[in-house]
Amino acid sequence: MASDRVKSNGSTPAEENAQNGTSVERGFSRLLHRHSHGTRRHVRDASMDSLDRIYDTRTESKSLRLPAAERSMTSEDKHYANNSYGISELRDGFFDAVFLPPERVDFQDLMRQAELTLPYAFRKKDPLSIRNFLPKQWHEIKGVVRRVTTTRAGIRLVKSFLAFFIAYILCLIPSVRARLGRYCYVMVISTIINHPARTLGAQVDGTVQTIIGTATGLGWGAFGLWVSTATATARIGYGGILAVFLFLYIFLAACLRSYYIRTYQAVICAGIAISYTCLAEVSGNKVSWSKLLAYGIPWVLGQAISLVICCTVVPDAGARPLAVSLHQAFAVMLDGLGLTRVESRRLRRRLTQTFVAMSQAYRDLVIDFSITLFAPKDVLALRNLIQGVIRALLSLHSETRILGRPEEAPNELNHNRPILDEFIVDMDEKCHGLENEEERRIVKFVVGNLAEPTEKLLLSMESALSSCDAVLMEMCGHRQYLGPPKNVSNDLPGALVKLRRRIITFSNCQDNVLESDSLPASYAESPEVVKLFAYCRPVHQAATAIEALLVKVNEMQQRRPKWPKFHPPSYPFWKAIHRTNAQVRHDRGGVTAGSYFKSFSDIAVIIQKIKSRDFQPLPRDDDESTGEEHDTSYATMTADELEDDYNMKTNQVRHKIWGYLHRLQGFETRFGLKTAAITSLLSIPAWQSRNHGWWDGYEVWWGVVMAWLIMGPRTGGNIQDLFTRALCAVLGSLWAGLSYAADNGNPYVIAVFAVIYMLPMIYRYTQSAHPRSGLVGCISFTVVSLAEVSAQGKPSPATIAATHGTAMVVGVVASVIVNWILWPFVARHDLRKAVATMMFYCSIVYRSIVSRYVYYEEGDEPTEDDIRASEILEGRLREGFVRLRQLLGLTRHEIRLRASFDPLPYSALIDACERFFEYIVTARQASLFYHPHFIRDNTEFAIDLLGHRRDAIAAILTNLYVLSGALRADRKVPKYLPSAAAARKQLLDQMRALEAELAASGRLSANEKSEGKKWAQIYSHSYNESLTGCVEQLEELEKYTKLIVGEQGFDYAYADEKWPSS
Repeated sequence: MASDRVKSNGSTPAEENAQNGTSVERGFSRLLHRHSHGTRRHVRDASMDSLDRIYDTRTESKSLRLPAAERSMTSEDKHYANNSYGISELRDGFFDAVFLPPERVDFQDLMRQAELTLPYAFRKKDPLSIRNFLPKQWHEIKGVVRRVTTTRAGIRLVKSFLAFFIAYILCLIPSVRARLGRYCYVMVISTIINHPARTLGAQVDGTVQTIIGTATGLGWGAFGLWVSTATATARIGYGGILAVFLFLYIFLAACLRSYYIRTYQAVICAGIAISYTCLAEVSGNKVSWSKLLAYGIPWVLGQAISLVICCTVVPDAGARPLAVSLHQAFAVMLDGLGLTRVESRRLRRRLTQTFVAMSQAYRDLVIDFSITLFAPKDVLALRNLIQGVIRALLSLHSETRILGRPEEAPNELNHNRPILDEFIVDMDEKCHGLENEEERRIVKFVVGNLAEPTEKLLLSMESALSSCDAVLMEMCGHRQYLGPPKNVSNDLPGALVKLRRRIITFSNCQDNVLESDSLPASYAESPEVVKLFAYCRPVHQAATAIEALLVKVNEMQQRRPKWPKFHPPSYPFWKAIHRTNAQVRHDRGGVTAGSYFKSFSDIAVIIQKIKSRDFQPLPRDDDESTGEEHDTSYATMTADELEDDYNMKTNQVRHKIWGYLHRLQGFETRFGLKTAAITSLLSIPAWQSRNHGWWDGYEVWWGVVMAWLIMGPRTGGNIQDLFTRALCAVLGSLWAGLSYAADNGNPYVIAVFAVIYMLPMIYRYTQSAHPRSGLVGCISFTVVSLAEVSAQGKPSPATIAATHGTAMVVGVVASVIVNWILWPFVARHDLRKAVATMMFYCSIVYRSIVSRYVYYEEGDEPTEDDIRASEILEGRLREGFVRLRQLLGLTRHEIRLRASFDPLPYSALIDACERFFEYIVTARQASLFYHPHFIRDNTEFAIDLLGHRRDAIAAILTNLYVLSGALRADRKVPKYLPSAAAARKQLLDQMRALEAELAASGRLSANEKSEGKKWAQIYSHSYNESLTGCVEQLEELEKYTKLIVGEQGFDYAYADEKWPSS
């Protein structure tokens, strides 16, 4: 394919160059001509005429053109001429797509590859398997015992149980019970809801929130009671008034709970309080206002008990969670420096998870107050530096020969992915084993000189990270509990000096090797040499990142305060209301789903900023209208055009109104509606006079409370949740009945029964992966056992246990079923949409990086702010891939009626998308150092490459748009898609030809030639291999997307019957 250069007289001779290939032969033509100012740019001819002009190779008749002097130019024509240079294309902006026959697909091989990508959760046995149930439970019991007896989990369990047991014993004392009244067990419920197994900051925050929430619930309920009895007419319909008050409050509270996660504790307690006020002992005749004190005072006492226990029993002010996160991060980074990587994929995932965990650890520290030796600003800098080290480690490749013996190294490579050798210009592996004796000699020379400095540098980096870990753990005061061992040196200045010496030695060795006469002038015939240097460069970058980390830690150590300091919450308020501390995230359940939605919401905000940028072409240098007011910051960004510019202020107001109304259709409103509906329906007997006896006598309103507690905004119901939570409710009620009946209400026997039952149940609620079922078990036992004590076992312990337990089981079952049926959260559906969204985001990132870092205008190089913004976006996307795999793990708990859900294609699709993203990141990093002279410095060559560059980029974007759209809409993928590989090969062929022409022309300076000998070819290899890797992963994305949604046509390979969609 050839591009035509514009002649000065306006004519456009077109040349046709046949494409040589074994699979397809076709001709391409790029026809450029001077645009006639009398023709409108956006007016297109009939479709057939347009197609005829695309393939027309004849020279345009000169008789149709008028001299420029004889035509009058309108303002539109002048604007177009100034911004388009008067050039247009006959194909109306379409790119030349190459369609190749689809390759034959080996499904068994695809599935074998997909099995290697499954997350760790799928290595466990099926949670729904009955045969594996008992062995699994026994294994988990042994694990819990080991954790409780050997780790910090035992202290947290003791603190939680101690607060519960103190409040429970107080309720068993007759004088205290008589003083607090019938609902004295509210004090125990208070200690369970806000248990003291938290940091001091989180405990104080929870205490304030639960008290405020309880006060608002009691206040709104009291107002409803007053309104319902204010007049005689209101007394007649008091039930309807209370129902309205309850429905409105629950609806608003549920919406607030689902939107502002930080308010969870306040909203939960408010829901319990409003249920008690509007449902317990209500009547249309009079209101017993004393019941408000009967609930409020025990609640405050329970919070006081929890707060005292948290502050006195092994208090933690935030230092230990931070120390654990830092220690785990250093352990993963040390593994990332391993000289042999057996499980490279798993290690990279651990690094990515650590990258995300460091951000979470910083948020947990600053979202509440803390008392530590670390200032929040230092922790922020520490987080950024650790993430920089992880980012550098992720750029390392395990397939290197530099650390092996030179004689055996060339034959030890084992690539995990196939290399398409025709795509990398002169950097391929056609020889497959270094058959060239000259190349073998060069590789041996490079390995012999770089192996020892590289190995010593890696060992020095490992020692530096270990010393840094030791110093930080000593500063936290947890080294003796967490590690590292005492034999690890804490001499940070010495490690820093040693690392710097090794870096200097390594750099000098690289320069000496590059300047050696033993290396050829060009590496085109020695691709293995380039790969060796391409590996050494990320090692140097990782060492530099570790050096910066050590400098920061050394600075923190030198100005370490003698005593821990108080640090108030410093996280921005409007961000903090959408976040919460670690223990609340655990206790509320649905951690995976909630994190997934929040992560993708954050990514969408950043992506929208890129998409909404207005494209402004750069003006010509001689354009008189060019002024300081012209915005050129987006000149190289392809983005959506902003329409309706006539009144932006009006549009902003209208858009805000539209956004608010549109948000009312979101999941928050739906969750509020179904929560208010189920609680109101269960509450109907409370407002019927004929039901007051059994409703108040057996405290059936706890069924409504249970439904309120179990409803989750971002979790759907499933069989496992239904049986587990109902079983815990039954077990708690049954055990409470047995505790009273064992010795006719002996408080000592009841206390012993409470210890036996509540220890494992509190652990399940506060530390296990199933907190909601643990909460159900704790509340059911507490309410039933203390209700029997208050009623003195009348009419019988069995009756009280059965009625209370039945009410709670009804609430649990009703909430799970409603969550299951009405607007449910289905993990497999959200997984399909999320993967499609991530593919679309990758296309946006690819488009942005290529335009900003590769094909930018002269003088518009990427700035430090651009690089920082790109790193932030890349960090968000890495978190998105972590959430996708967590979401994939949730599909194991879902029962599908049509067919079993196959996670293999989804796992492989996520892995291919992540690899595509990693190649984009590598290309961005390499593009900062790789500057081909013919892209920006030579206008003539840039014009020749224009069409090829556009075709290569457009083919990738088209494939990603089609695949993501088909996956999101669950539609079949077209059988034929534009071949990004063919477009990539054409671009590389043209680049090679232009490089040869440029070198032969003698227009390169001596400095440019010297630079090309040193690093340009190395970065060219990394850059080209990265973009080629994008093409390879694009083919994998196409294969696995077709496995999921099918392929258009009659190809049996992707039949829907064999590969069911979600």
